[in-house]
Amino acid sequence: MKEIKKVVVVGAGMMGNALAQVFASNPDLQVALKTRALKDDRWDPIVNNLDIMIARGAATQAEKEAILSRISFVTDEAEAYSDADFVIDCYPEVMETKQELFCTIEKYCSDDCILATNTSVMSPTEIFSKCAHPERGVGAHFWNPGHLIPLVEVVKSNVTADWVMDATMDLMTACGKKPIYCKKDVPGFVANRLQHAIWREAFYMVENGIADPATVDDACKYGPGLRWPVMGPMENSDLVGIQLSWNIHDYILKHLADNHEPSKCLKEMLDRGDLGFKTGKGWQEWTAEEMKASSDGLKEYLIDYAAKQKK
Repeated sequence: MKEIKKVVVVGAGMMGNALAQVFASNPDLQVALKTRALKDDRWDPIVNNLDIMIARGAATQAEKEAILSRISFVTDEAEAYSDADFVIDCYPEVMETKQELFCTIEKYCSDDCILATNTSVMSPTEIFSKCAHPERGVGAHFWNPGHLIPLVEVVKSNVTADWVMDATMDLMTACGKKPIYCKKDVPGFVANRLQHAIWREAFYMVENGIADPATVDDACKYGPGLRWPVMGPMENSDLVGIQLSWNIHDYILKHLADNHEPSKCLKEMLDRGDLGFKTGKGWQEWTAEEMKASSDGLKEYLIDYAAKQKK
């Protein structure tokens, strides 16, 4: 198994900073954040993340200092990549940009350096298709906020070598994440396919007057959503029984949404300029205080979850 000592995160935006923090939580790793320029405030996002976690008991001051000591910012490509063992990009979701980036990285890195992409939607097979060694390319999709949500989807491209998958799974586990092994490079990988199947049904019910948006959200938050942290759909099906699962699906599937185009409600909102939190109105109307409470509530929930995992 490949030993990973140096991780390079390419792109020091919101996700890049979060990923650097995650990898630097492992005392056996040194982390380089590859950025175009060394800004005076470059440390602020990571420091702020850690300070909030400390305030809610999800990290300690000693852990903060240790994490920061293992992170460096670099601008030079040779310095960043020449001795890297694992490189992951947090670049914009533009196929040509990602392809060019990894072709450039290959000019400097060793032949056994693992190249990972944090893409949330794009095909790793296509991203690494122009590389000299596409077999060492892998998808590693962190969920935002990357330092708080445990899930990482490790996605096997059409040519990813087994040792690359195994090493990436081990690395994520060693950094406190919950990696899942996605055997095929399909749109949406695993979690987004599940998430947007639920969104499609939710939008369908509102569009067809079955329930209003707040009611749909309450149905998830106070019903099956409470089970999901401890019991996924496959385990739940086994719990209730395969016969009941079959009986329910034999009756209900023909009544569920099966549209292959976005909800017409989304188009109507776009045409009106109702963009959700950006404009204070989407499926529902939001005051500034309500939007802040929603955003802060999610972060506090995730931080408290992280604190609980430490105990």
